[in-house]
Amino acid sequence: MSIIGAFIVPHPPIILPEIGKGEEKKIQKTIDSYRTAAKSIAELAPETIVVTTPHSILYSDYFHISPGSKAVGDLRQFGVRNSMLEAEYDKEFVKRLEKNAQEALISAGTLGERNPEIDHGTLIPLKFINECWTSYKLVRIGLSGERLVTHYQFGKCIAKTAEQLNRKTVFIASGDLSHRLTEDGPYGYQPEGPAFDQKVIHAMETGNFLDFFTLDPELCEKAGECGLRSFLIMAGALDGQSVRPTLLSYEGPFGVGYGVAAFEITGKDENRHYDRVYEQIEKDRLAEMKIHEDPYVRLARTALESYLATRKHIKPPVNLPQEMMTERAGVFVSIKKFGQLRGCIGTIAPVTKNIAEEIIMNAISSGTDDPRFPPVTAAELPDLTYSVDVLSPAEPIHSPAQLNVKRYGVIVSKDYRRGLLLPNLEGVDNVEQQIAIAKQKAGIRKDETVSLERFEVVRHL
Repeated sequence: MSIIGAFIVPHPPIILPEIGKGEEKKIQKTIDSYRTAAKSIAELAPETIVVTTPHSILYSDYFHISPGSKAVGDLRQFGVRNSMLEAEYDKEFVKRLEKNAQEALISAGTLGERNPEIDHGTLIPLKFINECWTSYKLVRIGLSGERLVTHYQFGKCIAKTAEQLNRKTVFIASGDLSHRLTEDGPYGYQPEGPAFDQKVIHAMETGNFLDFFTLDPELCEKAGECGLRSFLIMAGALDGQSVRPTLLSYEGPFGVGYGVAAFEITGKDENRHYDRVYEQIEKDRLAEMKIHEDPYVRLARTALESYLATRKHIKPPVNLPQEMMTERAGVFVSIKKFGQLRGCIGTIAPVTKNIAEEIIMNAISSGTDDPRFPPVTAAELPDLTYSVDVLSPAEPIHSPAQLNVKRYGVIVSKDYRRGLLLPNLEGVDNVEQQIAIAKQKAGIRKDETVSLERFEVVRHL
């Protein structure tokens, strides 16, 4: 016996009458769908319920699984007393899951618990489920900052555990959708909010979990999404299974998207190993990029790859464009892995005799000396993408009004402290934010007055 059913549910506290005080009627479709899902769970009669939640303990590189025999939670933080819920944990399941994750080289376990109380991302689904079914043990799992495919592969470990223990297991992926659907919502409006929800709801309706992988990271960030990684763990738990998806409801009257979906397992399907599909797509995409990358990017890649193999700096190739050998400029080299920054080092002004040597030096430094990251390993090289920014000379400016986050980078200076931020970066949407980040990088307080310079770049991808 493995996973016998899976559900995506939201966790808005306002859905409960003791918190909503009548406002919950505005999401009656979600309430009705929740109760439909709870009845379906009762019919499945699970022995174990696995809940993944964005509101448990979260680490950047580790999945936290709640330890112990049991836990309690309540709604005091939302102003409600006498709302305690107690759940018994499936200790045997947790122990086996830790072992399976370790064998899959995924960092997961019960260490590092800071707060043992059941979070509202778990408590609210259990409130509905307990109305219909209580003969289960709980496994509560937090998300992580690991890449999306790792969440999926961790889901496969959960399915493997259920199968090894012959445990009738239901999976609950707790997570809201976008938090930025309306101007009057708690987080305001971004056009990416409705766009994100539309894409995720389509994936729920069709059961095409590959769509979860291919969402633009910038879209996700600007949408203020909550549950994507929770949904991906669920998708991994259904790896290789044929499912019949049912979108029970979607609404967002409070500016936050709430989707409820059920996934009935109907058999095996070898076409639904989405991690394999995604990784092949990524390999093909990176191979295509390498074919078409320009000389600046190719030089950065070659410099780092050669250095990791020989521990020596290459000399500039003879067939480079003339300007790379005759012109001098500051250069920044950025390295990403699966869309996430893996290293970025650069020079504001040139320190070598030409742009080519500047690229070689900074590409190697980005991969080996960025203090925010461990050094790149040879095993990572096939998964890396590079960009090269060639800077124009910086010019002093007198006011932030002379900046434009898309066109100009900024340099802030205070005494000996100096911080730089490149233009046109994901997630940097206004000048105030741009200056604040540059100050932070330089160790300058937000309230300190700084001198400003601006510069333009030519970006090579």
